[in-house]
Amino acid sequence: MASSIVEKFQSMEYGPAPEDPGEVNKWLDAHKRSFGHFINGEWTKVAASFETKNPATSEVLAKIAQGDAADVDHAVKAARAALPAWQALTGHQRARYLYAFARQVQKHSRRLAVLESMDNGKSIRESRDIDIPLVARHFYHHAGWAQLLGDLTEKGFAGEEFRGYTPVGVVGQIIPWNFPLLMFAWKVAPALAAGNTVVMKPAEFTPLTAIAMAEIADEVGLPKGVLNVINGDGATGAAIVEHPDIDKIAFTGSTDVGRIIRKATAKTPKKLSLELGGKSPFIVFDDADLDSAVEGLVDGIWFNQGQVCCAGSRLLVQERVAEKLYEKIRARMETLRVGSPLDKAIDIGAIVDQVQYDRITKLVAMGIAEGATCWQPDIPMPKNGLFIKPTLLTDVHPSSTVAQQEIFGPVLAAMTFRTPAEAVELANNTTYGLAACVWSESINVALDVAAQVKAGVVWVNSTNLFDAACGFGGYRESGYGREGGKEGMFEYVVPAWTHHLQKAEVVAPVDVPHGGEAGNGATASVGIDRTVKQYIGGKQARPDSGYSFPIYNRDGKLVGEAPLGNRKDIRNAVEAAGPAGTKWAKTAAHSRAQILYYVAENLIQRRAEIVRKLADFVGEAQAEVEFDSSVDRAFTYAAWCDKFEGSVHNPPFRMVTLAMKEAIGTVGILAPDDAPLLGLLSLILPAIAMGNSVVAVPSERCATLIGELYQVFDTSDLPGGVVNLVAGRPMELGKTLSEHDDVDAIWSFRDDAAAAMVKLGSTGNLKQVWTNEGRAIDWFNPKHAEGLWYLQHATQIKNIWVPYGE
Repeated sequence: MASSIVEKFQSMEYGPAPEDPGEVNKWLDAHKRSFGHFINGEWTKVAASFETKNPATSEVLAKIAQGDAADVDHAVKAARAALPAWQALTGHQRARYLYAFARQVQKHSRRLAVLESMDNGKSIRESRDIDIPLVARHFYHHAGWAQLLGDLTEKGFAGEEFRGYTPVGVVGQIIPWNFPLLMFAWKVAPALAAGNTVVMKPAEFTPLTAIAMAEIADEVGLPKGVLNVINGDGATGAAIVEHPDIDKIAFTGSTDVGRIIRKATAKTPKKLSLELGGKSPFIVFDDADLDSAVEGLVDGIWFNQGQVCCAGSRLLVQERVAEKLYEKIRARMETLRVGSPLDKAIDIGAIVDQVQYDRITKLVAMGIAEGATCWQPDIPMPKNGLFIKPTLLTDVHPSSTVAQQEIFGPVLAAMTFRTPAEAVELANNTTYGLAACVWSESINVALDVAAQVKAGVVWVNSTNLFDAACGFGGYRESGYGREGGKEGMFEYVVPAWTHHLQKAEVVAPVDVPHGGEAGNGATASVGIDRTVKQYIGGKQARPDSGYSFPIYNRDGKLVGEAPLGNRKDIRNAVEAAGPAGTKWAKTAAHSRAQILYYVAENLIQRRAEIVRKLADFVGEAQAEVEFDSSVDRAFTYAAWCDKFEGSVHNPPFRMVTLAMKEAIGTVGILAPDDAPLLGLLSLILPAIAMGNSVVAVPSERCATLIGELYQVFDTSDLPGGVVNLVAGRPMELGKTLSEHDDVDAIWSFRDDAAAAMVKLGSTGNLKQVWTNEGRAIDWFNPKHAEGLWYLQHATQIKNIWVPYGE
């Protein structure tokens, strides 16, 4: 009996639809399949080298020069030499170069797409239809930023968006192998638009499209030295990171390497942005359109063979529909096609390298050993090459290795939940915080969960959407900094006035030869001594050490004793700050503003007493100015509470992207010595204005002032635990703060030794670090000591993608 048309349609198999690699092979052959570095507009000869291979066939594509420290130094010198002339161009002139880049990418789009698939192993459909258009889009978008920034002046850009900012300088950029061409555009386009010069190192597995882009730089006439491309392995990257004449490092890659870079740059003033690993939750509620969710999963975890930092590798599905969804997923997996990356009819290409292939298979085996149930579809597989079947792991425990570690392959680990609260708890049960997906037909549920998930990007009923106008980047151990949009541009500029600051010096406590620590019989002759305590959780707390230390005025007179804080005091303060900060961040911005106005009001009521005590350390004239400036600053940040708001991006899809400015969490602060009251409040106030909680270490030389401050906070309706003050030795307490895993950011505005110390300490959980780089801030100058620079560091941006319309 003849089959029906429907049966024939369903039984049809896809035939091969190969893309012709002829033009790419001609290009490779024209270069004799050998490539040097691109330095100062010229190609170097190949000495030491390595091979780059097609992971689908193991064919050697080309021999690539292995860069060393001398090559890096040559490139950095070229970039430094090119910097003045590049910055002397008008914004329009820089914009024309970026526009030309975009046009040439479109002109060579097919060759670039094929080259990317051959070198990386990804499907030609993905390279052609996703990566290449996004590359062009980034250069077009940033050509616009170059135009709007305008000319550089001594005071910074003329453009309104970045008035008063200037380029960082020479930028070292290190990109990964999963999106070689797209990462190149994400990094290079904003750097050049802002007036920086670049030393770029592509991944050793996938250097060819970066080399092709260097050729395009030559084609468009980019001035020599503005863009330099150095190839090599981790040692080459280390040479870039450690080079003393590089002003910023921008890195995308693993969290482990991010820690190494954070440590390597700790003793330098290099600006740093890190886009690191992820273990992104893909949350499906029982009211979701399950068929759409399945298609989202295909893009979320099997896109680019799962070799995506924001891959939706943890499926969290509401218990009631779990088995139904699993059935649909298995059925869809049966239709996925694995094969040659140049076949336009395949869905999943090759794993980039044998090392990565082995790691994926090892982790899957580990997941099975820990109790997971493994399912793979019965589909044809290529006989040769690095191919892995799409894999579904169910019955996964939240603490399992495959639920916690980034697999970076086509492997989906599934878990269930019952309530939205449990979904949020599971989603945040990770050290990462890069991206998340939420699937629900209820917009209220979706946005409520999106607000609670700790991730830099949240897609609602969608996944893996990117655009040059919308920032991308993570929370927690997924790094800090953003790629794309206005926030991405800020990664490549600094306030112009910071270039002219002098070195900061710590003002040591007065040394009294016959004084000493408390306990030697020294007391202040001021009547009954009022013991100053730590301020933790909204209460006065005796120091855990049981000791205090003497505080002397400028003339060596003993004026009181301050509590000597230790590690336990810091731990207690952080424990108080965590839950207090969670509630404070949810407090309406207007209500936070009212409390900051109360702080100013209560400061004014105590003016005479505070000025008198502050004058012991800084003199009466400075004390009066410092106090009045502190009140003014409190008013400033009260005003900013409900005005430093998010924005809405309009990407070229039927979506809106809500760029929400969120509190970072618990912020540790090491306050300066030169303006002990004003400097302390200039750091505490922007942090709490934006919804953070604070653990602050005041100036050691006048730590008794905290006794006046906690009385002000107590009478200003500030919830207990939002501000915690721990007096003691700043270097000792700062080390504990910077190493504490429950501290989300650390700010140090002391000397360069303190800056280096907190950077080193931050490597454990890769908390955000902001320092004065050992430079002296003029705390009395509002242009330097208050405003947007401080608010930007007190917030992190979450981009929530929401579909609308048809």
